[in-house]
Amino acid sequence: MALSKKSSRVQACLDGFGLQLEVRELSQSTRTAQEAADAVGCELGQIVKSLVFRCAGKPLLFLVSGKHQLDVARVGEELGLKIEKADADFARETTGFPIGGVSPIAHSHPMDIYMDSELLGYEEVWAAAGMPNAVFRIKSNDLLHITGSRVIDVN
Repeated sequence: MALSKKSSRVQACLDGFGLQLEVRELSQSTRTAQEAADAVGCELGQIVKSLVFRCAGKPLLFLVSGKHQLDVARVGEELGLKIEKADADFARETTGFPIGGVSPIAHSHPMDIYMDSELLGYEEVWAAAGMPNAVFRIKSNDLLHITGSRVIDVN
């Protein structure tokens, strides 16, 4: 079965890195971290939550382990940034993806990306692939590399 347009965009981006990774569109939702973990049969911590925020009108993306909550105030203070929650329209406009399907790659606009250090404790992690039912599995170090993320502690 052919991938949706948004998931195909993620697959094309992955193909460009030559990592032999495959986007999978599932019959069940992967909108929440728990739904995703249940759907693919992994630990909650292996799910990459892609959380969009804004700073001075520009998007920021935080890749957070499914078992963590982003402490926005602490992280903002540590980074020296005034971080504000982004609404669904801003997230879709800047990433090109709906909430629950925001991929860590293939965004509509460039953005700074921060990765939860916890994710590097897993050999492989699962990330959204453009739709609320699409995911891909990737080695955590490869995710760090292809996103150009800055590693931080999120809580």
